[in-house]
Amino acid sequence: MFDKDRFAALSTHNAPGQEVRQATGNVGNLMRGNILPGQLVDFSHGDVDAFLPTPGAVECFSAAVDAGGRQAYTEYRGSADIRSELAERLAAFTGAPVSAEDGTIVTPGTQGALFLAVASLVNPGDKVAIVQPDYFANRKLVQFFGGEAIPVAMSYLEASPEAGIDLSQLRAAFEAGARIFLFSNPNNPTGAVYSRREIEKIIALALTFEVTVIADQLYSRLLYEGETYTHIRACGLPEDRSITIMGPSKTESLSGYRLGIAFGAPSIVERMEKLQAIVSLRAPGYNQAVLRTWFNEPVGWLDERIQQHQAIRDDLLSIFRSGGLATRTPQAGSYLFPTLPPLAVGLHDFVRLLRHQASAIVTPGTEFGPHSHSIRLNFSQDRAAAIAAGRRIVELVHRYRA
Repeated sequence: MFDKDRFAALSTHNAPGQEVRQATGNVGNLMRGNILPGQLVDFSHGDVDAFLPTPGAVECFSAAVDAGGRQAYTEYRGSADIRSELAERLAAFTGAPVSAEDGTIVTPGTQGALFLAVASLVNPGDKVAIVQPDYFANRKLVQFFGGEAIPVAMSYLEASPEAGIDLSQLRAAFEAGARIFLFSNPNNPTGAVYSRREIEKIIALALTFEVTVIADQLYSRLLYEGETYTHIRACGLPEDRSITIMGPSKTESLSGYRLGIAFGAPSIVERMEKLQAIVSLRAPGYNQAVLRTWFNEPVGWLDERIQQHQAIRDDLLSIFRSGGLATRTPQAGSYLFPTLPPLAVGLHDFVRLLRHQASAIVTPGTEFGPHSHSIRLNFSQDRAAAIAAGRRIVELVHRYRA
């Protein structure tokens, strides 16, 4: 019998901004309720108009088009010469060798890489340890493929140089039979970065219980001043027990090209390739050429982008904290996850009110676990517009405060 419940787990009802796009086709031109043209700020996605894509991306795409079929129809796991370039850069960045030939696959976005990795590892009944809060697709995909998600708490609001993962709960999840650990670092939605101590403890537990780790490191390049990052691959986690996911998406404003990279265990990459061959065949052929700009940006370009994001982050932190919204300082990435005070309306109603009365689209915290008093914002936006929207959010919080 067809299992409709599997698709219920993939609900898009609370997908940020989705209904707005369906209704208008262009969020920037939305004119419903009290929203004025040009005033709406979509905190559910990074603004690639405010932060332009990597220099040279369009030229690489055009060159790929000129190359014709040779670039259009690459191997299922991606162009061999592009994978070779990436393997060297990723090895230097993460601190461990990367095999271009059998340990790397190019996918349609990091979302595609996550789908393929989970599908390649999770069978019906398998238990998977998942941090709460963490990226919304993690839990949904595990449930879709018949797995059981075992939550592991993160005390992300505590003032600490650590992410706050409850390592005792992680051990308990492994003792209960979880043989896969899926997590994002930096954490999406909080921007927390796991300390070296936390990473080493995770690896020790993974080795003890023979656990395979899927590490989503999408935002690991957007690291703020004074912060350090520990790559799980550089701390002794065996390659055959890990898959790392990265991509030139949010940091580089290249999300429209739908490019992701997964690298690690050849046996897992092989399964991912077989599945990709029947799902999408390959990542978009012409788009793959844009990966030549990744880790190859002009000198100073990434530093400037980080500084710009840090300025917006600090502005919004000041606005939210002065308005009574507890918010962790993100160590990396472009997300804020403020906690709301008790409100006279439910969270999803408040999110709708923000859209119509404050011209701000945010993601409800319930997408990331049982966080019914939180909202997530991607602050990769025009700075002035983000500040104005942040103030409107605080005003609405006070208006509907219980």
